Amino acid sequence: MIKPYDEDPAGKKEQVRVMFDAIARRYDLLNRVLSLGIDRRWRARLVGGVRRQRPATVLDVATGTGDLAIAVGRALPTAAVTGVDLSPGMLRIGREKVAARFPGREFPMVEGDAERLPFDEGRFEAVTCGFGVRNFENLTRGLSEMYRVLVPQGRVYILEFSMPSRHNALGWLYRFYFRRILPAVGRLVSRDARAYSYLPESVGEFPYGEPFCRLLTEAGFVRPQKRRLTGGIAMIYTAEKP
Repeated sequence: MIKPYDEDPAGKKEQVRVMFDAIARRYDLLNRVLSLGIDRRWRARLVGGVRRQRPATVLDVATGTGDLAIAVGRALPTAAVTGVDLSPGMLRIGREKVAARFPGREFPMVEGDAERLPFDEGRFEAVTCGFGVRNFENLTRGLSEMYRVLVPQGRVYILEFSMPSRHNALGWLYRFYFRRILPAVGRLVSRDARAYSYLPESVGEFPYGEPFCRLLTEAGFVRPQKRRLTGGIAMIYTAEKP
């Protein structure tokens, strides 16, 4: 299991919390710079699928500073949107952003563990997660919790990094950027020596593609689908609770 700080005896979950607390204030800036703004387009693709479903209640898991939750809230102005995250530092910024963009709208941003979600069974019609599942300590448990809090016929939407093929120019350039340039820039801006080395390592370990679709099925979901984005740099996964 890849953890942010190899020398630290703490479990992955606690290390992830510490890491995101440390980089919270620079997280949004780094996302824009390091992804060249493409992450916004990826989120927009995911939100388009949620909009077509038109759920009345949405939970954004591993919401971080709230970018995906805010995008869902804008697309569904009458929906009850809730964010949940492990990191109080990230949530502090997320709450500031939500208050500025949705004054007067109830939009809870809750501190909580994705593997023990603090919500009743069948509470939400849709669950979203952007770039969060690879940080779970127990991926199977986290997917099972998403399943538990969904209503029957509810849908899950997951956006996560993947790895393009090694056998083309994009794949080679991506790996060079991801493993050499991104960690160096991330360390310089975030001042955390490990956070942006952990990112490519965690992506390399993640079971993207068909293996992740199988994990969704094992968690109880039906009709899992995947959609490649930008040549396979990221993927959107969708599935339904029967």
